[in-house]
Amino acid sequence: MIAHLLCILSYNFNIFVILNVYSKLTMFCATNTLPMDLLLKQGSLKQEVESFCYQIVSESNDQKVGILQSEDEQLQPSVSKKSEGELSRVKFMSNSNKITTFSKKPKRRKYDESYLSFGFTYFGNRDAPHAQCVLCKKILSNSSLAPSKLRRHLETKHAAYKDKDISFFKQHLDSPENNKPPTPKIVNTDNESATEASYNVSYHIALSGEAHTIGELLIKPCAKDVVMRMFDEQYSKKIDAVQLSNSTVARRIKDLAADIEEELVCRLKICDGFSLQLDESADVSGLAVLLVFVRYRFNKSIEEDLLLCESLQSNATGEEIFNCINSFMQKHEIEWEKCVDVCSDASRAMDGKIAEAVTLIKYVAPESTSSHCLLYRHALAVKIMPTSLKNVLDQAVQIINYIKARPHQSRLLKILCEEMGAQHTALLLNTEVRWLSRGKVLVRLFELRRELLVFMDSAFRLSDCLTNSSWLLRLAYLADIFTKLNEVNLSMQGKNVTVFTVFDKMSSLLRKLEFWASSVEEENFDCFPTLSDFLTEINSTVDKDICSAIVQHLRGLRSTLLKYFPVTNDSNTWVRNPFTVTVKPASLVARDYESLIDLTSDSQVKQNFSELSLNDFWSSLIQEYPSIARRAVRVLLPFATMHLCETGFSYYAATKTKYRKRLDAAPHMRIRLSNITPNIKRICDKKTQKHCSH
Repeated sequence: MIAHLLCILSYNFNIFVILNVYSKLTMFCATNTLPMDLLLKQGSLKQEVESFCYQIVSESNDQKVGILQSEDEQLQPSVSKKSEGELSRVKFMSNSNKITTFSKKPKRRKYDESYLSFGFTYFGNRDAPHAQCVLCKKILSNSSLAPSKLRRHLETKHAAYKDKDISFFKQHLDSPENNKPPTPKIVNTDNESATEASYNVSYHIALSGEAHTIGELLIKPCAKDVVMRMFDEQYSKKIDAVQLSNSTVARRIKDLAADIEEELVCRLKICDGFSLQLDESADVSGLAVLLVFVRYRFNKSIEEDLLLCESLQSNATGEEIFNCINSFMQKHEIEWEKCVDVCSDASRAMDGKIAEAVTLIKYVAPESTSSHCLLYRHALAVKIMPTSLKNVLDQAVQIINYIKARPHQSRLLKILCEEMGAQHTALLLNTEVRWLSRGKVLVRLFELRRELLVFMDSAFRLSDCLTNSSWLLRLAYLADIFTKLNEVNLSMQGKNVTVFTVFDKMSSLLRKLEFWASSVEEENFDCFPTLSDFLTEINSTVDKDICSAIVQHLRGLRSTLLKYFPVTNDSNTWVRNPFTVTVKPASLVARDYESLIDLTSDSQVKQNFSELSLNDFWSSLIQEYPSIARRAVRVLLPFATMHLCETGFSYYAATKTKYRKRLDAAPHMRIRLSNITPNIKRICDKKTQKHCSH
């Protein structure tokens, strides 16, 4: 269009006028978001272009310009004296391209008060207003300010009000709701909504640990089917805009993990201190994987989160582990001085890569301490037992392995158990590295003793054990004692477990062991339900040899636990219950003890102590009693167990399977093991291109 206009102008104006028109017309087109071809298709925009051209030409030359009103009218040579041949050529070009060269300003309709009888008021400038419906608030163009068009809108859109008089519409216009300024409504475009939906689905895929291809192969078809059945096909087609391909989901998961990591780093930079928990293991592809968890205070609570999940490419030495953690700290500018404790599965007396890494961490964080996982201590303590009981345990494992190692035997046992109406149909396999395995395995074996007696071949050398009452009595006791030890172990697992919680459980277990030993000496076996029921079943008593072995095991177990969990005079008992403190603790200075007195004298604080957990209680007092509360939080920060690392490796093994050996599982672990929810809206706002391709 610009080329045609300039061609026509070239016969009427000098070169300076043409250049002026060209520059101003180019700027006008640049301010519009639509291409020039689309501008011409819209009548109002076409009129604006023509009016603009008329205006700038009028400013450039005081002479009047001839206007071609229609294709049939001829161009009037009133501006410059040109030859008839030139004018005919201008006319030919204009008619051939069907372009109106310059027209007058478009006519602007005025608003009339009588238009209110059709339910319309004006919007915008009174001289060139738009029409606005007082009922639906829809705004029409200025060209719609005609009685016929306004009446048609009222009769088609608001047929129920077509017979209302002008007073009704005036009353509706003067109502308080209509006097409020219109609030802009921000609506996401389809691309923005599709991108946000893609991130949400990818987040759920990462949480479930499923393969990335499940988005396009299962989730998207199911979503389309649901929408089509519940709504219609038009809405179902919009699901196609949500990108859920393998590569897209992988990118989305990395973006989500990066957002969670960014939020975690910001929290660690503003916190007073943090503690670490670390462990290393090998994955299905043979890579050494390092997991590091962090505990810190944030928003009146103590949070636990995954700090690092990295695969060690070279040697998995203690120095390499430390360098991996140190690189993360330096990259994100996290101060080592804030580290208060490092928990691992390596005791002070052990040598190894984890112990070496802990030593290096304590070197860069001088105020940090190290602790040995209390679950590992418990697992090591319960391994010691008398020879007679150890033989029964080993023989029980051999019986189980004799059946579990042969699939044919396992299938036959299942059929037999179903025919005999047994409670279970299979034995459990013993695994030494699993702390809860021993108790569950022995209980299952004892419950299926009758079925095994029928099933076992007499040629098997241990088949006689199932008919030996002494052997079964020892097995029943082992099933009971390891079940009780498993209950204690489970009570020490979980999130936000403190050192006080673990030592309370161990103190309770030590007292129970002493009570159980005294009861067995008195030949009272009520505290061991499986053994007591079996004695009632066979109508027998326990031999003195078995009683002495049981008492020896219970006493030895108590002494071993005391070795791994020594009873110390803890100077931090005021943290566990500040309201029982009557004398200044040795670990507190006078100023902190005065703050503790003020705290314990507050009745509202005392009520909160009974309602909140120990971690949340002290974290909520940071603002009111900062000095004493920060000292208490520092005591509560260290990890007591390695439960998070053990859980993390279980999730890792379930995510990176033998079918997904090349998967980078670090972003998945960041999402699955984190308590932070990613801000998907913030991630989408950072995207310059809202809808990425495959």
